[in-house]
Amino acid sequence: MELPEEISHRILGILEAEPEISQRELAERLGISLGRTNFVLKGLLEKGWVKTRNFKNSRKKWAYAYFLTPEGIVEKGRVTARYIKRKVEEYESLKKEVEHLRKEYGEYFEDDQL
Repeated sequence: MELPEEISHRILGILEAEPEISQRELAERLGISLGRTNFVLKGLLEKGWVKTRNFKNSRKKWAYAYFLTPEGIVEKGRVTARYIKRKVEEYESLKKEVEHLRKEYGEYFEDDQL
């Protein structure tokens, strides 16, 4: 199952910090649908990067706690490194584009607008 890397990166970080977070809370935090959150969590479980454990929450209902496996911790590092590399490349590309636009159209803007 192919997982969206940016979402996987964010989910792994959140689950590591807050293993008892609900899927609904996770979806809200990520700004994605509950269904998509469930899809990504299932993928992480299938890959063996996350495991679940039942616990009884304060509302007298059974819920899950999500834990990163040793493989999940290693993969979180890999995913994070790729994510950072991609973001730095995007930043450098945008920086070049802004420099080009400043040279080409800078006369139309005041210095404090750039």
